[in-house]
Amino acid sequence: LYFSTQEGILFFYHIKGLQYEMKICANVLQPISGLIVSPDYTMLLLVTVQGTIYTYKPAHSGEAVKLLDACSSCFLAADFLTPGNKYCVSVTISGEVQVWFLEDGTCLSKLNLDIEV
Repeated sequence: LYFSTQEGILFFYHIKGLQYEMKICANVLQPISGLIVSPDYTMLLLVTVQGTIYTYKPAHSGEAVKLLDACSSCFLAADFLTPGNKYCVSVTISGEVQVWFLEDGTCLSKLNLDIEV
């Protein structure tokens, strides 16, 4: 079970029967508004209320890596494009939909919906 706090800390609870173990995985220092699991369960996308998107790979037990930073318009939501977990799609408050390469944060495509989301 993964969950986050208002302080931006990502926690992992390993639950087995009536026993559990809690682990702090990452601290992004911003409240997390979205936590999305990749289709193959190898990566998490963390979307903050300030519009920044981080990736976290549970198997590597490292820190969350900033993938995208809010520029002119905050990211409202993000999700993985399936199949696989090489790409994600995001939408900004201003209505811009973007496709990103997760490995290095390269924007591959964008479409402006011409409407505020």
